[in-house]
Amino acid sequence: MDLRQFLFRNRSYTPIPLALAILFFARHDERLFLTGLAVIVLGEMIRMSGVRYAGGATRTRKVGAKVLCTAGPFAHQRNPLYLGNIIIYAGVAVASGAENMGLLLLVTVVFFSLQYGFIINIEEETLRGLFGRQYEDYAKAVPRLFPRVTPWAGRTKTTPLTWKQTVRTERRTLQTLAVFLVFLVARIYLMN
Repeated sequence: MDLRQFLFRNRSYTPIPLALAILFFARHDERLFLTGLAVIVLGEMIRMSGVRYAGGATRTRKVGAKVLCTAGPFAHQRNPLYLGNIIIYAGVAVASGAENMGLLLLVTVVFFSLQYGFIINIEEETLRGLFGRQYEDYAKAVPRLFPRVTPWAGRTKTTPLTWKQTVRTERRTLQTLAVFLVFLVARIYLMN
């Protein structure tokens, strides 16, 4: 089996061991908890801005796309959802207040950077096959993860989802994040 396919199909479950480690090492530090929450909100806003333009098409277990999304945040960088996720998970590591938070943060960022590197690789391979020259032009002009300041001039005109539709589409991610934060708060405030 292709490791890239495995990571893509199981991307909702691969963070579980890391999440358990974050809970295990969590300690009470109000300042770090609030800082982490702010980072989590930033990451989720980046994710939601991407979901507004990509819609529910991002909720698949099979690599592919009906259209090449190049509008909104996709005109600045090709993977806003993955960037948002990395920021969210970094925020969770900070919010944990762990004594070894620097190491936990490093492991978190490296883990997700590697995982998403494999996933992005297979997605790009698929998109090249589906969209050919159109994707090649896009990939040459728009960075993979770190956003360009100005939007790509070749972006498509797309009507984004409403914020209500976006929240509905993002419901599962928001629920998972809320449940994890409840566990984190319980661990920090009730078990320390």
